Parts: sequence; structure tokens; C-alpha cells
Amino acid sequence: MAEKIVSPGVFTNEIDQSFLPAGIAAIGAAVIGPTVKGPAMVPTQVSSYSEYQQVFGDTFTSGSGDVEAKYAYLTSYTAKEYLKSGNTLTVVRILAGGYSAASTEVSTSCDPNIVGGGAAASASITFVSDDVLGTGLIEASCSFTVGESIYTSGSARTVAFVFTGSGWNPAVNANTATNLYIPTSSIIQYSPSESLRNTINNSGSLHNLNMSASIVTQGSVVITMDYKGKEDTYNCLDSDFIPTIATSSNSMSMKQFQGGHNGMASASFNLHALSFGSTLNSVGPIGTNSVLKSGSVDNFRYEIANRNDNKGTFSVYIRRGDDTSKRKTYLEQWNNLTLDPNSPQYIAKVLGDQIYTLRDSGGTTPFLQLSGSYPNKSKYVRVETIEKTYNYLDSNGNIRNGAFTGSLPVNGSGSYGGSFSGGSDGTVQHPQGFYKDISNTNTQGYNLGTAAQGKTSYEDAINLLRNQDEYDINLLLLPGLVNNYSNHAVIITKAIQMCEDRGDCFTIIDPVAYNSSLTEATTEASAYDSSYAAMYYPWIQIYDSAVGNYVWVPPSTLLPGVYAFSDMVAAEWFAPAGVNRGTVDNAIQAERKLTHANRDTLYDGNINPIATFPNTGVVVYGQKTLQKKASALDRINVRRLLIAAKKFIASATRFLVFEQNTSATRNRFLNIVNPYLESVQQRQGLYAFKVVMDETNNTPDVIDRNQMVGQIFLQPTKTAEFIIIDFNILPTGAAFPE
Repeated sequence: MAEKIVSPGVFTNEIDQSFLPAGIAAIGAAVIGPTVKGPAMVPTQVSSYSEYQQVFGDTFTSGSGDVEAKYAYLTSYTAKEYLKSGNTLTVVRILAGGYSAASTEVSTSCDPNIVGGGAAASASITFVSDDVLGTGLIEASCSFTVGESIYTSGSARTVAFVFTGSGWNPAVNANTATNLYIPTSSIIQYSPSESLRNTINNSGSLHNLNMSASIVTQGSVVITMDYKGKEDTYNCLDSDFIPTIATSSNSMSMKQFQGGHNGMASASFNLHALSFGSTLNSVGPIGTNSVLKSGSVDNFRYEIANRNDNKGTFSVYIRRGDDTSKRKTYLEQWNNLTLDPNSPQYIAKVLGDQIYTLRDSGGTTPFLQLSGSYPNKSKYVRVETIEKTYNYLDSNGNIRNGAFTGSLPVNGSGSYGGSFSGGSDGTVQHPQGFYKDISNTNTQGYNLGTAAQGKTSYEDAINLLRNQDEYDINLLLLPGLVNNYSNHAVIITKAIQMCEDRGDCFTIIDPVAYNSSLTEATTEASAYDSSYAAMYYPWIQIYDSAVGNYVWVPPSTLLPGVYAFSDMVAAEWFAPAGVNRGTVDNAIQAERKLTHANRDTLYDGNINPIATFPNTGVVVYGQKTLQKKASALDRINVRRLLIAAKKFIASATRFLVFEQNTSATRNRFLNIVNPYLESVQQRQGLYAFKVVMDETNNTPDVIDRNQMVGQIFLQPTKTAEFIIIDFNILPTGAAFPE
């Protein structure tokens, strides 16, 4: 005791042995499957369905023309059902092949008259007539086109054309010139009108300047075209802009426009979407009120504002892709940013620049490698390739280098409204096999029989989740995979093996595809012998209001919601079955209304029936694991009891590692484990238990091996799955038995 004892008396002291170490966080499920957007192949934890929608999206449109329709991945249904009652969900988004994230280059200012401040590009084309109409004269009619796609490969371009030539007629109008007469050598420039430039800016497709001319000259005509940037300072040409001139007259020869060189605007910095896939591509023509043709609720655009040359600061706004200039929807606002790495407002420090890259893909131990210096605080973008302005201001508050102002981004939304491009979904089959149309070679667009079309991605995801130190999960979900498809069964087998290797995770497996028989289902179950997995039958129909349709989904899509609800109202050691905890509340109907004999057949084959009862609805009516040997572990509630107990004890007692192997440390273990198991017993999880960690199992030789050994004996409670009641009919006057 710290108190000094001098005079006689009674002294009391409190010793709190009920303390449980911190660090036992909420444990939830993990789901592997495709999503609309989000980080690819990076396990990401969400705690609500609204957060899931923000990160991974929900519905999307697929198809084209008259067959275009809305869909949702089974991953989204699973997340929605589980997060109604569950606390956390780890999502691993599947993408295959050469998938990539969308990005954009935020440019510095450029000369409104000369592209990027460089020299205007120019080149020549020679028209030579072979039609001689008079002595010493050559006369012909021709038409030619100067065209350029406004955006190609995701790069936005804005163009204003300037023509020079030998005696151009100044009467030429915006689109067509007729009967041009070139008698002398003079230079007259031609620039499209502002209305035409707006057309060019907004058309988003090949824009042609069609010129027809009657040329009267001797010899040949040389036409030079200079092209320069549009007179909006933030719109500059890309380096790969190469216009062409073509003729439609047989009497004219044509040469490719050549010899030009663009002056380019430099990049202030690049923004990369944290999400992957083509959904994030918002580049395209701008409509009324700056509406992006490709803008949607699932992508975004950027805006640069509040540029201050005197301070070297600016703002970056991330706006939703479907907003307008009159009704802007701001997702994030980052103010007073700089390009100065020595400033606390350095853009990389504020927004973040980190990215995870999957390494050793296809191997048994893939891992995520983190690159970048600053954690991502933005939920949407990261920064890269920054034009740094070290120590923008000197000690007197003056601009240290006048050239620094040229590195700052320009106010506005950039070409095409600050849009993003370059995102790719990688290898996805179209049309995608959804719902009951899932097949062996097409499950939601992925072919698990081919490495580059999804097989490797699923295997990588499973192998990533093997790391139980990194990912604390107790349930693994693979919606869209059904065991009677051979390509799927390979992945399912690996998932079950992963759960067994971890020893603290359970998985729900769909035995068969839609429209399969009971015999087919029990046949699939007979292929496994594991207490870490369970199968259910049949499929279930639900109504999806977001899609606006009734859809059939496999049991593993909805069963996680049943598990989470059972855990919430009871505990892991209660059976997630029966009318109290096993009702599938949003089910319209089961694929098949099972009879009592059907349920017997399924249960005898280790398949958990999904029954339909009048006035009750669709109910999970079984809780068997896939273990073939009859024991306590052939029931889901017992397996999940052990998973919960092992997880708690392992998490709580890891603080004892590297402590002294003494009776004091062993007592600390007992003071953690006994209260927990007592609480489980009080909540009907155990009939009895005993914990031993003392000198009997920590002998000197064990201690010398740097080990501390404990033993836990459990008698798990059993569920009343069969209620047998005998009705005894007695004669009048007979005494009832005691």
C-alpha cells in the first residue's frame, strides 16, 4: 500500500479484478463480391448500409437501348440485410483483369491566344489541280474538312481554329465558305465565332468545319492552319491533338496535316479517385448549367476556387457528378490549400496521397502494400504528381519566386466541368449473369473458371482474409457462388478451408443454382465434412424497390441478416432459426414450399430447410453444419459459441503475452476468462464450465519452454429441435401420476 501506516486501525483497499483489457472491438462478417464502385481488392470496413452505399454504391444500369435495365449486385443485398442488425461488415470488392481508377489533371493557366503559352501549331497542305480550264490557269472546286474529336480516350479538348492562307476571303462565315477566290498572296485569319466555339466545346463529338471553294490560281495552293487554345484560360489543348484535312473532290490531291507542335499547359497536380472502375468516369460534353452527360450519383467532379496568387492558396471542391452550376452538390470542401510541401496546408497532407497495391496476386500469400506519405482524409480522391512550390512566401510575406504563380491551378471546373476519366472495370462479361441467370461461367459478369476473369481475384480475396491479425471477422459470405457449378465449387472449397484454418470464422454456402431439386442439394452437401460451414435450400424471392422488380436470390444473400438479428436479440450461441429468430422478414416467397417430408430429407442430408408457414411466412427451419459425424459441433449454435468464446479470450489475453510466467499472471488470465464464461452461462450458452491454469498444467518444464498453458472445459447448451409430447388418455376417476 502507498499509504504510510503509523497508528493502529483497519485499512481497506479496492482491487478491481473485473477489468477487461481494451482492444476487444466489434466483430462482424466479411463479404466478397462485385460492387458498383469502391476500392478494388482492399478489405474495407463499413458500419451502416448508408456508408456502404457511399463507398460501394448500390444499383446500376446495364444493357443498351430497349433492353437497358436496373440491377443490383448480390453483394449489395447481403450488405443491406446484414447491416440491419450487424455492427460492422468487411467488404472485399472483386474486379478482374486490367481494372483502374479514374483520374484528372488539374492544369495551370495557359495563354488564351497561344496554347499553353507555347508556340501555335501550324502545318501546310497542298492542293494541286489537274483540271486546266484556261491557258496558264488552274480552276477547280473542292471541299475539305478540318475535324477533331473533342474528347478521345478520356481527354477533354477545347479548340478554336485559326486559318492562314494565300488571300483568304474575309467574307467566310462560321461554317461554310463558298467561291473563295485566291488571286494574290495575302494573309487573312479566320476564327470561328463565339457561338461556334461554344458548339465545339459542348458537342462532345467530331466537329467539322466544312469549307467549299472555287480556286483560281496558277500552280498550287498552300493553306496553313494554326490552332490555338479557346479563350477560357483553364481550357488547354492536349499534346496529342493532331487535326487533319481531307478533300472530297477527285480533282484534288491531299496530304496529311503534319509538322505541327502543341504548346501544352502543365499540370498543377493530379487527382485520382479512390474508387475503381468505369462508373467513376464523368468526362463528356457539358450541357445546360454545366450538366455532365456522364455525371451520376456514383461519380463526382472537381472545382478549383479562391485562387490567391499573393498567398499561393486555392480551394478544391469535390462535387457530385450529377449536380449543376445552379444547384451544386458539394461532397467535400478543402480550403486554403497550397503546393508548398513545407506548409501544413500542403494539398497532399490535407487530402492524402496513399494507395494500396495488391502484391503477389495469384500466390498463396498476397498482401497489400501501402505507398504514399500522407493518410487519405478525403473519402473520394488522393493527390499525385504535384508541381511543388517550396517556401512560396519569403520571411517578409512576399512571393519568393515569381514563376511559382504559374504552378497554381486555375479557378473554375477545368475542361469538361472538372470531370474524371480513365477508370476501367477490367474484365467483365456482358451481358452479366444476374440473379437466377447465374451460370457456371458467368456469375454477375465473372467467369471463375478463368484466372484473369475472376478466379484469381476471388482466391486473392480469400487469402487476404486469412490474416486473422489484420481482419477480425466471424462470418464469411460469397453471394453469387453456388456449389453445384464446378467453377464455383473450387472457390467455395478454398473459403471453407480458410475458415477451418483460422478456426474463428463460419461461412454460409449456397448448394445449388435456381430451379434445382432436393436431391441435387443434398448431393452437394455430401461433398463436405466441416463444422465451419452450413448450407440452406431453396432460393428466395424478394422485391427490390430500388430496382423496381421482383428478383430471386440465393439463401446466402439473406441468411446473414438472420444471423445478425439472432445475435442482436439473443447471442451467437442461440440458433439462428425458428419463428422467433429465423424469419426472413423481407421474403416474398420461397422458390419451393417444402413439405414435412421435404424438410426431413434436407435435414438428414445436412441441408437447412427454408420453410413456408401460413400466417408466418418464410422461416429458416434448421441449424446443422456440414459436419458428418454426430457431435455437439454438428449444430451451428455450438460452433458459433466456440468461435465467440475463442475470439474473446484470444483478444482479451493477448495482453499477457511476454508477461512473467508467474501465478500473478495466471490469475490475471483466470480473472478475465471466468467472468466471461459466467456471463455466457447466465445467458444460456453453457450448462457448466471449468478453467484450469495453475501449477498442474504449468509445470517447471512447461515454464522453461516459455509457455503458459490453460485448459477450458465447456458443456454447451443444446437446442430443443425436436419437441416430443405424449398425450395419455386415462379413464374417469383415475389418479394422475406424480
